[in-house]
Amino acid sequence: MLASVLWILMMGFFAGQLARRLVAPPLIGMVLVGIILGPQVRNVISSDVLGAADELRTLAVMIILMKAGLGLDREKLAQQGTVALRLGFLPAATEAIAIALTAMIIFKFDFPTGLLLGCVIGAESPAVIVPGMLRLKSLGWGVTKGIPDAILTGSALSDVLLLLVFSLLLSFLGDGGVEQIVLPGGLTLTALQLLPFQIIMQILLGILFGYLAARLLVLLLIKQNWTQNIVQDTVIAASLALFLVIASHALPYFSGYLAAMAMGFFLIELDAPLARRLRGGFDSLWIVAEIFLFVLLGATIQLQVLEKILLPGILILAIGLLIGRMLGWYLSTLGSNWNWRERLFLLPGNSAKATVQAAIGAIPLSQGIAGGEIILAIAALSILITAPLGAWATMTFAPKLLTKGEVDPTKVTVVTRTLFLAAVDTSSLATEVLTKVADLARRSNGEAIILHVVNTLNQQDIQQIEEQAKQFLSDIKYEFLTVTGAIPEEIIRIAEEYRVTAIVMGKRGHKPWEQVLIGSVSQAVLEASLIPVIVLENREFG
Repeated sequence: MLASVLWILMMGFFAGQLARRLVAPPLIGMVLVGIILGPQVRNVISSDVLGAADELRTLAVMIILMKAGLGLDREKLAQQGTVALRLGFLPAATEAIAIALTAMIIFKFDFPTGLLLGCVIGAESPAVIVPGMLRLKSLGWGVTKGIPDAILTGSALSDVLLLLVFSLLLSFLGDGGVEQIVLPGGLTLTALQLLPFQIIMQILLGILFGYLAARLLVLLLIKQNWTQNIVQDTVIAASLALFLVIASHALPYFSGYLAAMAMGFFLIELDAPLARRLRGGFDSLWIVAEIFLFVLLGATIQLQVLEKILLPGILILAIGLLIGRMLGWYLSTLGSNWNWRERLFLLPGNSAKATVQAAIGAIPLSQGIAGGEIILAIAALSILITAPLGAWATMTFAPKLLTKGEVDPTKVTVVTRTLFLAAVDTSSLATEVLTKVADLARRSNGEAIILHVVNTLNQQDIQQIEEQAKQFLSDIKYEFLTVTGAIPEEIIRIAEEYRVTAIVMGKRGHKPWEQVLIGSVSQAVLEASLIPVIVLENREFG
């Protein structure tokens, strides 16, 4: 089992990075590695790990939905009005119906079996869509109109709808009829008649439990101070989110995944600093969870069942996507402020299939439902086609179809490199400047540039500064630069060229004339630089 975990982590990581270097989504490499390592080819993943694949996928989806919740923007969602709500129901419903009607013609299914296939295929993949939308938010694409937020919310709601209908159809096809439920007062309703109430209840209770979980988390982590660092904060938050998901399996009255996403959303409203810290923690968790999710996804794909239904399966996927889902997208954005380019972006941004199909695709076959093998095969085909294509197309077409707006760093993790510039000379202040830069770089896991500006190059002086830098920054990644020219202008030029986070320099004081000159350098940089400047004053003179 440990060897299987090692294979998954190492091969999945390097295959993902290889795909990234080939300008392809990392998940393509991970899925291919899963196919190779799985029982279809090399069979090196132990049965224990494959048996736990569903649980590991559940954990990974919980992590990505927490990331989604921690990145939602309430103001942008409110601005969209009912668009996000309509995206949660109409595209999934129209795609499922289109697939059902097509399957009745191609495979001679009855309507309930065709709709069962439509529910499996129509579900959207949070594991593909959420990272893509959060990436767009961090880059600013579509954020002005809240397009990524609307897609994130709609994706979560659509899965609630389709999973409920799937469960109902599974019961109907397995038992040969629709179960009747007797309510207090003698009123009898079928499960189909209760479906709208179940959907509303799952959504409302999911949001409520997510809110209560967020309140509990703020109480434990902020008001009661039960934790000491971000790692403990993340562990507690992830455990609570996982509890919601597990509880929803035992008590199927609310959506656990929606509750996890809602918990992240409400954390932003209740305690934004905590949400920011947790965002970084869940970013780290996702690095590992992503590898397990997509490698195990590839390992569970049944390649042999694809042969007979390859062309009919592609036809069904195309009709469901290009006719059914596009009709739903049109109706969802009708009357909104989205232009035709932004509506067209829903094709790459809101069509990926992966996790839900992997989780439920084999259930009809295992329960002996007629056509179950075809449903499993088309589910596998939808993963192989739409997951990598959707991940690639999202980032490729976003710059062509969406408008770039201002990034809100309070809602997403903005990845920036922390880089400090240490402007030093041969005075005793160089020691203080280097010590300060080393301390700042260690605290922020940053890097440094050591800059020495002189009018006449002196190799002995340069060697002295290099030795000092090597001594004080031995565990910091840094670059040593020596340039000639006017000192203030060169400091600012290098800082802007390298896009440093801050400039650190010294000021001796105002006594002898040469010290006044040095003091005037720091003053000139302070007045002219648009980059933050930290000035250290020599205590001997100051």
